[in-house]
Amino acid sequence: MAKAQSKLFEPVSIGNGKIKLDHRVILAPLTRNRGTPLKDTSTADNPNRIWLPNELMVEYYSQRTTKGGLLITEGVPPSLEGNGMPGVPGLFIEEQKAGWKNIADAVHAKGGYIYMQLWHSGRANLPHMTGMPIVCPSATPWDDPEECFMYPPPNSTTFLRYRDFPPVELSVEHIQRTIEDYVRTARWAMEECGFDGVELHAGNGYLPEQFLASNVNKRTDEYGGSVEKRCKFVLELMDKLSKAIGEENLAIRLTPFGLFNQIRSEQRIETWSFLCQKLKETHPKLSYVSFIEPRYEQIFSEKDKQGFLDSWGLGKVDLSSFRAIFGDTPFFSAGGFDDKNSWDVLESGKYDGLVYGRYFISNPDLPRRLKEGLPLAPYDRTRFYGPFDDGEVGYTDYPAWTEG
Repeated sequence: MAKAQSKLFEPVSIGNGKIKLDHRVILAPLTRNRGTPLKDTSTADNPNRIWLPNELMVEYYSQRTTKGGLLITEGVPPSLEGNGMPGVPGLFIEEQKAGWKNIADAVHAKGGYIYMQLWHSGRANLPHMTGMPIVCPSATPWDDPEECFMYPPPNSTTFLRYRDFPPVELSVEHIQRTIEDYVRTARWAMEECGFDGVELHAGNGYLPEQFLASNVNKRTDEYGGSVEKRCKFVLELMDKLSKAIGEENLAIRLTPFGLFNQIRSEQRIETWSFLCQKLKETHPKLSYVSFIEPRYEQIFSEKDKQGFLDSWGLGKVDLSSFRAIFGDTPFFSAGGFDDKNSWDVLESGKYDGLVYGRYFISNPDLPRRLKEGLPLAPYDRTRFYGPFDDGEVGYTDYPAWTEG
């Protein structure tokens, strides 16, 4: 098949028909830590913990916009409590609204569409980053006693172990406040910043998936103790978000076979099948659902990942059962797609779109390069995660393709 004839470059509708994409090459949510600190100075006694979206980010998203293309933002914390990394702009104070609106406006000016991903770190964090206790479905300490948080605390160069700062268990009242944080940010994204939709990040070992994971969620109340109860938080959150912004404007990302952030959950098939069945039953008009390939893992090779799956008696797994559950809901997948393995995937009927991360960083014109068979520029992993003083390097300085 000629690449230009691939189904990747055929239109597809999302948002219950509200949005018609011109192609199916989708920008993944990619944490890049390029925000501007709210305060001009940061001291040991009063460190900066809040970050604003800025003009550099406007340029980054604009560079990757094509007519009729879909972009999904980096994870956006709905509260300071959920902000798990420095340099990550949230949307929970008034000062953050204008920057996100500028980003949405820039994407729309070039004919693209943009969804905001909502992200709460849960226990994958340290209190030094937020200035408050770290929360989790249960007060479950980190599994690996030696694993350190990837950043030293503000105004320090010493890396700290997760295990030394165990999280506190969320009370039921605190759970409700957290849901309201998500709802407020979703409303702001749609009504005040002009986003086309919202995606809930319910994977990669962050707060929603911590509720789903049997090795993290040790509760014995209505939010834990069985497959159905461990799914309650995500289902309740999706219900509240749907009522706030409309289910056709709402999407979700799931990683049913993920290991990131020490997720070692049992009952994978049972848990995520129940979750997906309930989501399809209660929200049949979701904008789309987005998954990560079972073979792909951020911290393990495909061989090592398969070893985990084998040890749990899962063997070779794929996303076909979840695809079947969601039926006509647009179904996207991410996980190491490039110019070699993207072809014939959509033609097989497995998915409706492919979500690209690393190569969309280094190739701002990725849809064109894939369509025309142009070589892909390599990415520089050392520049993935800021903050940096020279934030444009490895961010907005990757050129588009030029002839000759």
